[in-house]
Amino acid sequence: MEILLVGLNYKTAPVEIREKFSFTDDSTPRALNLLSQTKSIIESVILGTCNRTEIYVVCDQLHTGRFYTRNFLADWFGVDKEVFQDHLYVKENAEAIDHLFHVACGLDSMVVGETQILGQVRDAFLLAQQQKTTGTVFNTLFKQAITFAKRAHTETAIGQNAVSVSYAAVELGKKIFGSFSGKEVLVIGAGEMSELTAKHLHANGATEVRVANRTLERAQQLAEKFNGQACTMEQLSTALLTADIVISSTGATDFVVTKEQLKPIVKQRKNRPLFMIDIAVPRDLDPSIHELDNVYLYDIDDLEGIVASNLAERSKEAVRLEEMIAEEIVAFTNWYDTLGVVPLIAALREKAFAIHGEAMRKIENKLPDLSEKELHIIRKHTKGIINQLLHDPVVRLKELAAEKRGDEVLDIFAAIFALEEQMERDRQEAVWAKEKKQPAAREQRLAAQWQE
Repeated sequence: MEILLVGLNYKTAPVEIREKFSFTDDSTPRALNLLSQTKSIIESVILGTCNRTEIYVVCDQLHTGRFYTRNFLADWFGVDKEVFQDHLYVKENAEAIDHLFHVACGLDSMVVGETQILGQVRDAFLLAQQQKTTGTVFNTLFKQAITFAKRAHTETAIGQNAVSVSYAAVELGKKIFGSFSGKEVLVIGAGEMSELTAKHLHANGATEVRVANRTLERAQQLAEKFNGQACTMEQLSTALLTADIVISSTGATDFVVTKEQLKPIVKQRKNRPLFMIDIAVPRDLDPSIHELDNVYLYDIDDLEGIVASNLAERSKEAVRLEEMIAEEIVAFTNWYDTLGVVPLIAALREKAFAIHGEAMRKIENKLPDLSEKELHIIRKHTKGIINQLLHDPVVRLKELAAEKRGDEVLDIFAAIFALEEQMERDRQEAVWAKEKKQPAAREQRLAAQWQE
């Protein structure tokens, strides 16, 4: 079995290409089921976000897996392969595993260390499980990647430092107020950055938003997004009396608020802190405002300085995460390298206990006077002999399978114990079970053989 990833993301494809390959919540289950019925595909998970579309598959051969996965993308979205071929990335086995761990913990995101992608990876995996398109390999790999990403965000500071101007403003505000619950936000101007910062503050508990703008209609449009109120610039002094947080981003060439204008307002506020963010260039807020008591003024350079510092901190954490990912990949690879041993061991045990069952039937025929208790004792002790005989070969097989020429070891082991026909039968049963979406019969036979 081979692990394959075929995808495109914000690094390899512009938005006009990415939007052609967007899976909806309704379409993804159908896509998974169609993909699972595709030749060469054994397991599959589809990860679709605004910044990436990635198809993870376990396939029987890499070249057929690549071919049929690309074809699936072209057919599902009705796009010629020539349109997206140059934007695709294809990663195989170790590279695909490494990429998944980077994606899950946010190292491959636009904003390094963001946590939203972890939830998206988890949801993609759970949906694939519900649709029964995952199996032994992906159930182990995705659970390990998700668990690791959770641990990464807990044990490192990769997601704790704001790396956008708007988030930096929120982070500063939390240091001043502790909580934004019940705080009033005053937005001066209706620029995009002001709106984004107001959005983050509102999401963090600032419940009241007022927008002051030269054009009242534009102020009303922005205020409606936060269930807030609009006012004119002439009403600015009144709005400053009750505001806790001020975000200013206008196109004015002179200061919108000066120290002299704000000084009497600060006295009327009776020592209530005022947090002011000036995102305008040229600046809207008089720099000398910071000299007033209980007024905390920050301009865009202050915020970008915080962002740069935080990006540096995240970069340090990213280096640490790379080391942690390397350890996780070793752990998964060790497990994956011995995966071929499982059907071989199962076939050996099945053959051993088939021989045991036949021997017990002969004993019962030749010694018909044996009681059920006596037969139980004989059955129990002969099974113990078989288990002891199998123990050392199975342990050595697992060790040798993880070495460089592990595939040859498996072939030799199968030949020594004449397991080729039995394994081929099990393989055919697995194919039949997949087609019929039923559990394989081998587990039922093994369970029956173990019954007393």
